[in-house]
Amino acid sequence: MRLMKALYSRRLLILFPSMLILLLLAVFGQALPEELRSLQVTVWAITLAGFAIGLVLAALGTFLAPGHEAAGREARAVRAPVVGRWAAVNSPASKVPSHGVRGYGQAYAIDLVADPDDGRARPAFGGEAFRASQAYPAFGEPVRAMIDGEVVVASGWRRDHRARSNYLTLVYMMLEGMLREIGGPGWIVGNHVTIRGDDGVHALVAHLQQGSLTVGPGERVRAGQVIGRCGNSGNSSEPHVHAQLMDAQNLLTAQGLPMVFSDVRIGDTDPADVLPENEQHMTASA
Repeated sequence: MRLMKALYSRRLLILFPSMLILLLLAVFGQALPEELRSLQVTVWAITLAGFAIGLVLAALGTFLAPGHEAAGREARAVRAPVVGRWAAVNSPASKVPSHGVRGYGQAYAIDLVADPDDGRARPAFGGEAFRASQAYPAFGEPVRAMIDGEVVVASGWRRDHRARSNYLTLVYMMLEGMLREIGGPGWIVGNHVTIRGDDGVHALVAHLQQGSLTVGPGERVRAGQVIGRCGNSGNSSEPHVHAQLMDAQNLLTAQGLPMVFSDVRIGDTDPADVLPENEQHMTASA
């Protein structure tokens, strides 16, 4: 397992140079001097082999390695990162891994979209393409720390893009996501804050609004403290809060850890330590 994690964390060092070399050979191969053209077949073979190895490492690491050690581990109760009425999407209470992959510590991650009962309606999917983020009630809502601890990552410079609000734009988002992968985890999670608890558990909230972070690396925070606002940065289809627990800070090697939100209501039930299933509504108080 340790070897798998080490190889997985270095997969980009194999994939990206291989992709670049293949691209350069395809574009400029015929322009090489005659004495170098005889080496093209050898270079193509070596590069394709490296590319294949990188893909295998990415696949094995994403779907197998990170996360399996957490199986059967007791879920930790944390503060909900939001207040009010929110609906769950991609919840580990419905399936694990919740987002379809175990990479980036996402095995037990959950997405929360605001669906308040104060008259502000969440736009239905479909119709207008690239709907403005401001049309969603989640955009700009306060996001809170889930645990006590020290801020180890606080990145808030990425822009908030428009929503991917119909099927055509979802296809665009899938293609866009491939390019974001090249940039690394930060381009996937967008603006985010990671807090390290005193027991070594790391809590991450992601897709925050550009320029909204109220904390920086090295600061101590308390669970429930406002640390930013909900945005639509990174690989996000609409403004929402992505929350997860991990065993490490580095998203390339971190394993996801199970969690529940403390003292929240699911529908009309009494407050409890629980995680909502997909499409269930959760209400959290301040």
